[in-house]
Amino acid sequence: MRVFVTGASGHIGSAVVPELRKAGHEVLGLARSDTSAAAIEAMGAQAQRGDTADLNVLRKAATESDAVIHLAFDHAAIPAGKFAEAAAADLDAVRTMCDALEGTGKAFIGIGMPRPTVAAADPEGGTPEGSAPTYANPRAIVWQTISEYTDRGVRTVLVAVPNVTHSDLDQHGFAPTLIRIARSSGISAYVGEGTNTWSAGHTRDVARLFALAVEKAPAGSHLIAAGEPPVPVRTIAESIARHLGIEPVSLTPDQAAEHFKAFPFISMSTTIPANDTRTLLGWEPTHPTLLEDLDAGFYFTAADNG
Repeated sequence: MRVFVTGASGHIGSAVVPELRKAGHEVLGLARSDTSAAAIEAMGAQAQRGDTADLNVLRKAATESDAVIHLAFDHAAIPAGKFAEAAAADLDAVRTMCDALEGTGKAFIGIGMPRPTVAAADPEGGTPEGSAPTYANPRAIVWQTISEYTDRGVRTVLVAVPNVTHSDLDQHGFAPTLIRIARSSGISAYVGEGTNTWSAGHTRDVARLFALAVEKAPAGSHLIAAGEPPVPVRTIAESIARHLGIEPVSLTPDQAAEHFKAFPFISMSTTIPANDTRTLLGWEPTHPTLLEDLDAGFYFTAADNG
C-alpha cells in the first residue's frame, strides 16, 4: 500500500514510518523543511514538501495514496494559548484529506477519541476521571468529524494515544518537559497528593499499532494505544527527583499554576478504557514501561534536557 503520513518526521511519525516500511508499504511523508525531508528520506520514505496548511498538497497526496495516517498537530500552540486556533486549522486539514478519500473505502487513521468527552487540558484523547461529557477540548470536533466520514465511504480509525508516549525518540513530550521544569526550578513537583494518573505507552508499541491499523482495522474502529497501566504523577515526579538528585515536592493548585505555567496538563488525570484492540489486531506491547525508560537514563542525558 501507499501510505501518506503527516507528522512523519515527528516523535511518533519517526517510529511509524519504519514500521510501515518494514511491513513493505510505500510511504509518502509530509515535510515542512529540508531537515524534515532528509529525515523522512533516511527512513526509506519519499518526502512531500509542505505543511498541513497547504490544503492542495494534502488533497493531492491523499488522493494518490491508499491510506492516510494523520499525526501532525501544532502542539506548541497549546502553551501559547492558541489551542482553539490550532484545532481549527487541524479540522480544515482533516476535512480536506477525508473529502479526497470519500467513497473510496481507503483508510484515514487519526489520533483521538470517538466522542467529545474530554476536558480542555487533555491534548490527546484520554477521558479525565469524573468528568461530565464536554465539548471543551477544541480537538473533540476534529475527532467527531473523522468518525462522521465512516458513513461516507472512508475506513476511519481513531487511535487513543497515551498522554505519555515515551522512548528515546521523545524530546518534547510530558516526560522531558517535567525534567526540564525540575532542572530549572530545583524541585520535582506534583499537585496535592499526586494521585492523578497519566496514560502511558512506548513510542514503538504505539507505532506498531498504527501500522497494524493500516492493514486491518475495520471502519469506525477505536483503538487504544496505551500499553501499560496509568502511572500516578507523584510516582513520575519521584523518579525524576531521584535521577536528578533533588527533592519531590507537593504543590497546592495555586502554586502549581505558577510553577507549571507553560505546562497546563500537570493536574490532568486520564483513564483510557480498555477495549478489544489487542485481540482485534493481534497487537501486543513488548517495549519498556515509562518507569523503566526513566531508569534507563537517556531522558536525563538528552541535550534538550540540559
